Amino acid sequence: MRKTLVAANWKMHGTKAFAEQLLAELNSGLESGSCSSQVVICPPFPYLGVVADKIGQAQLGAQNLSEQPSGAFTGEVSAEMLKDCGAHYVIVGHSERRSLYGESSQLVAAKFAAAKSAGLIPMLCVGESLEQRESGNTLEVVAKQIQAVVALGLEDCWESAVIAYEPVWAIGTGKTATPEQAQEVHQFIRQQLGEDGDKVQILYGGSVKAGNAAELFAKPDIDGALVGGASLKAEEFIQICRAAD
Repeated sequence: MRKTLVAANWKMHGTKAFAEQLLAELNSGLESGSCSSQVVICPPFPYLGVVADKIGQAQLGAQNLSEQPSGAFTGEVSAEMLKDCGAHYVIVGHSERRSLYGESSQLVAAKFAAAKSAGLIPMLCVGESLEQRESGNTLEVVAKQIQAVVALGLEDCWESAVIAYEPVWAIGTGKTATPEQAQEVHQFIRQQLGEDGDKVQILYGGSVKAGNAAELFAKPDIDGALVGGASLKAEEFIQICRAAD
């Protein structure tokens, strides 16, 4: 049975003091109450060490990585570096990386492969824009993003991997796909994975809050959430983590 996973994406927020305070509150809340979910914290690169030292029962993740193993790539961070810092997970292909920095599905696939080769668990983000949804192209867009990874021919491609469906129109907008809309795409993603479909955790990302998490998690193909803004508020994030209970 797939376990619920809730991942916090802090994006480019916080300071060292903020990270330490938020972690202290998260650790206290998660340890004192029921929480059956796996929890992953993805801070900005400079605070990976701070979070690794104080992360408690959660696991450390990163927000991005280079597709290159090493070399003269100023400003980039390799998979091995992330692992050396204690990371277990890494987000690849977040919609903000695709839209703001022009990352193609082929580049995202290369980053997915780099994470796998280093023993990290990639969290592959897929999803459509508002224009693509309104044009009826949601499933086609998501399929192409997944197929870019499949095309690499990686052995055991989906073993130790996570997928996050994040409709771009619902990220940071306050809008959320209905549980039924999210379930439809999650079910489609699972079908795209073939015989591995029942094994892979598929998360929903897009303005997830304490108030809608339980309803989303109740759907059979939604295995948790990739949480942005709400992960910066300890009590809100703790309630999301507990929603699986």
